[in-house]
Amino acid sequence: MGARWIAPTWGSPATWRLVDDEPRTPGPGEVTIRVRAAGVNPADAKHVAAPRAGLEWPVAIGYEVSGEISAIGPGTRIVTGAASVGDEVIAFRVRGGYATEITVPAQKVLRKPAALTHPEAANLLLAGTTAAEMLEVVGAAPGETLLLHGASGAVGVSVLQQAAVRGIRVIGTASPARHADIRRFGGIPVVYGNGLAERVEHALGEHSAGRIAAALDAAGTDEAVETSLALVADRDRIVTIVDPGSAAARGFRGIAGSMPASARFRDEVREHLVELAEKGLLVVPMAGEFPLERAPEALDLLASGHPGGKLALIP
Repeated sequence: MGARWIAPTWGSPATWRLVDDEPRTPGPGEVTIRVRAAGVNPADAKHVAAPRAGLEWPVAIGYEVSGEISAIGPGTRIVTGAASVGDEVIAFRVRGGYATEITVPAQKVLRKPAALTHPEAANLLLAGTTAAEMLEVVGAAPGETLLLHGASGAVGVSVLQQAAVRGIRVIGTASPARHADIRRFGGIPVVYGNGLAERVEHALGEHSAGRIAAALDAAGTDEAVETSLALVADRDRIVTIVDPGSAAARGFRGIAGSMPASARFRDEVREHLVELAEKGLLVVPMAGEFPLERAPEALDLLASGHPGGKLALIP
């Protein structure tokens, strides 16, 4: 008998339940995946944290997985082409990834990059597609310098790598303890806190980096917003993934996977990110793995804000 995590009603991960479950047999256009690792993301908990319209309880938890095809519907192809039982794959923007096995639409399934382990691959696309969209909406171009708030987080690290591939320089904010990580992925680290704008200006001069062309906010602090507005005149070239209220009030960009335009772009960019990972140009730093039955502990560590990399659940 398999198992999966569900939220029986709104609340924290402490209220979730691990229940017996067997996936349904896949029909045309569907595949069943034996989950080898499930990615752990803040959205997993935020989605069911408070009452909101449109949710039908119970809610199955988990948006992305890596594993092997255990069954495939007749005449079915996945996003990256033909597939068969035993193939290693990843699935993104699914429902119920915190499970031993899951049946999902084939249009959400891609081949697993061979260069990544299952825990790494299970954490590739939610952060990666978000990072790609941030670079897209601000029109980041080769030779430009960007300011990235929250550069040492999962989305920030993916931004750094994708920008480096495209010849874009990034000045990234982080605590001193994470500066080596910023440098590892091609960024120029600066410490957040009072005087941030001045430190960014100093870094620009020190590295002959010209001016800040665009700002990307993955931190969500007042400081991030104010510094971005001070350094970037064109508000269409400022984007946040964590502070939609400020974006709406002050005329800059806010994006989220729930927005139709964002969802379309993130679907379109998936194959490109898989290709980058296969070439070793996009890696996923890991902080730890938890058995599936300890999912609430993994979410608690993630909520602390200092996991130091991605987390995965291992059935």
